[in-house]
Amino acid sequence: MSALPLNPGRLAALGRCELTLLVRNRAALSVALAMPALTVFVLRSTLSGDTAGAVAEATLTGGIGMVLLLVVYMNLVSAYVARREELVLKRLRTGEANDLEILAGTALPAAVIALGQIALLAVAGAAALDAPMPAEPVLLVAAVLAAVPLLAGMAALTSVFTRNVESGGLTTLPLLLVTMIGSGLFVPPDRLPGVAASVCELLPLSGVMALVRAGWSGGAEAYDLLGAALTTLAWVMITVFAVQKWFRWEPRR
Repeated sequence: MSALPLNPGRLAALGRCELTLLVRNRAALSVALAMPALTVFVLRSTLSGDTAGAVAEATLTGGIGMVLLLVVYMNLVSAYVARREELVLKRLRTGEANDLEILAGTALPAAVIALGQIALLAVAGAAALDAPMPAEPVLLVAAVLAAVPLLAGMAALTSVFTRNVESGGLTTLPLLLVTMIGSGLFVPPDRLPGVAASVCELLPLSGVMALVRAGWSGGAEAYDLLGAALTTLAWVMITVFAVQKWFRWEPRR
């Protein structure tokens, strides 16, 4: 994969094309727009045993995680596979755009939609659930911005094992389940047994979710924040290396 810098003009052009394709795909668009909100309502009902404040905070932070998974990760797996099988990626590589611009341009609409939904969730969701606004908004924004390239890279890597768009529901399932169970979306990490909690802290999205929770509630220790940041950075680097080595630009045969 080329390490050339991103060209804003080419990136915007690729993003506009991908947005047009996304709008035409009603199934993918419904997942991007409707599923995260529905998931938040389901998550809200599963946490009804806690206090009202804990429920609201867990719902909002878990909702942010679900938006990232559904809008960025799942949509991009389908997008990368579809563009690969339609020879779009192969044709783009013969033009001026470098590899990073092609992948980033494909991810741009999903990233923008996810960021917009998270902003709406933070404001409207907090008001609807009578929850306080994020205590450390800068930390929360940093966590979300770090999650976007991480999940885009994970989507590109998952596409390697995805034969067609239809099989994307199966190949994305492992990361979805592992993240929902082990990264604190549905089950608070401090409720897991000691060994399980230590293992789950090393999952791909665990660092991001720890930073999201700390950004919303505040009060986290600097040591814990550093550990979460380093875990996230390590996974970003691992993912970038894996995509450079194994990403498929041509259809599977």
